[in-house]
Amino acid sequence: MSAADRLIEHYRPLIGSEIHVGPWLEITQERIDRFAEVTGDLQWIHTDPERAAAESPYRATIAHGYLTLSLLPYLTESNHPDFFDKSYPGMRLRVNYGLDRLRFPAPVLVGSKIRAHTLVKGTEKIGEAVQFTYLITVEIDGGEKPACVAEFLARVYP
Repeated sequence: MSAADRLIEHYRPLIGSEIHVGPWLEITQERIDRFAEVTGDLQWIHTDPERAAAESPYRATIAHGYLTLSLLPYLTESNHPDFFDKSYPGMRLRVNYGLDRLRFPAPVLVGSKIRAHTLVKGTEKIGEAVQFTYLITVEIDGGEKPACVAEFLARVYP
């Protein structure tokens, strides 16, 4: 049995299960501003607290949806030094393959705390690689709707 086949067998009982809940992270204005600077998205709803307080329906600045998305490696702890060997035994590298579905159901107001829940939707062999489909839901502390729901694809190679 190949390393890819062993990995698929290892994950088979986990399909449909939540495998991780990440740490809470507070979204600060400094983080929002730095993301705005890097991406060039300087819309006032993100970067101008006074104007947002007066004119925004949220009465505060909000994080960029793509900021929330870009935090998924931190929120899922998938870049932790121990994560790879623990999660993908017998494999040598993982690549982000993309997203099949992405939504931002609720805004993340400045000062909010968010965290990610990861569920395994499926695995399949693609050549020598194993493709994982994860459903990642970013929760807002105290919120009724999630900040982000992403169907994330990762490929892992022996």
